[in-house]
Amino acid sequence: MQPKVYYIKANRFLLEDEERQGGFLKVEHGLFGDFINEAPPSATIIDWTGYTIAPGLFDTHIHGVNGYDIMDGTAEAVDTISKAILPFGVTRFLPTTLTASDEGIVKAIHAITEAVDKGLSGAKSEGIFLEGPYFTEKYKGAQNPIYFKNPSVTEFNEWQKLAKGTIVKIAIAPERENAIEFIREIGRDVVVGIAHTDASFECCKEAVDAGARKFIHLFNGMSGLHHREPGVVGAALVDSRAYAELICDGFHVHPEVATMALKLKKDKLVLITDCMRAGLMPDGNYLLGEFPVVMKDGIAKTESGSLAGSTLTLIEGVLNLQAWSQEPLYRVWHRGSLSPAASIGKADQFGSIEKGKVADYVVLDSELTVRAVAVEGVLKYERDL
Repeated sequence: MQPKVYYIKANRFLLEDEERQGGFLKVEHGLFGDFINEAPPSATIIDWTGYTIAPGLFDTHIHGVNGYDIMDGTAEAVDTISKAILPFGVTRFLPTTLTASDEGIVKAIHAITEAVDKGLSGAKSEGIFLEGPYFTEKYKGAQNPIYFKNPSVTEFNEWQKLAKGTIVKIAIAPERENAIEFIREIGRDVVVGIAHTDASFECCKEAVDAGARKFIHLFNGMSGLHHREPGVVGAALVDSRAYAELICDGFHVHPEVATMALKLKKDKLVLITDCMRAGLMPDGNYLLGEFPVVMKDGIAKTESGSLAGSTLTLIEGVLNLQAWSQEPLYRVWHRGSLSPAASIGKADQFGSIEKGKVADYVVLDSELTVRAVAVEGVLKYERDL
């Protein structure tokens, strides 16, 4: 049984503003404590000499993995996703829905709440992300347009009641009828993101003024940047009030453009996977919602050729962006841990190694491969050597 109080010894710690070499990090009752140079004589030491300790990653946009999808509408699917992402350093996630019928959305909400109430086996859920159904068709991606409709506060409140208040994020197209009023009402308590939209730059600014605080999978599912009409991309890049998600698999966004986004958005950049059920699976035929998807060479596409989510792991996205940008690892790592937490108002609870925060951490070897993962100070995964 793991002790309630112990000290982690390691070669390197990825902190918010630096990489600390050596020392001992106290973990006390599931929270990070002080750094000290020498541990007390009677202390329990967890010895990770030769390794790096990083904060747990947080995937705020993930539909599925390992053959399962949130829209399967079963508690088993939610728990399997939770377990599958833990060995890749993810300690928190937002189970993410797709545009679907009302029955399909309700079924997914019930499944998530049931799984969370039972207790997830791996990463912890920090709430539900509703991606849709309030989108527009031009940039529909792999969202099913037959279910698109205008935002409704009444409908959302019904979903929120079913979810026991755990919906923390919703994505909408701000040009839809009633969208700005919806943002003003819902955005007080829930993170409203902009996605699958052909909105103008001015419309996006109005949406952010109204309370929208996130742009979903930047550059994908939105009007692009033009020097006379900055569009959704332009609004996302220049508005310092809003966070922007980024998929760093090298397919959704060119590496140089991803690096540009990091330079412009800084700590408002949130790395995500947007992973679907084909993640960690072999090439072949899959479903994303109701759409057939073919995965070849790790790239998932619909029959029409649209990208259908990704098969990325979040740690791959972090390491890709670090390699592309040549920024220090600690700085890019926090775009996958601290920025996601901050984007839903929970940066004071987790996302970085800081005294008083939840002790979610990842043990990395010299090749930056995950060796072990702890959630709230308890070791939940350790790779066999």
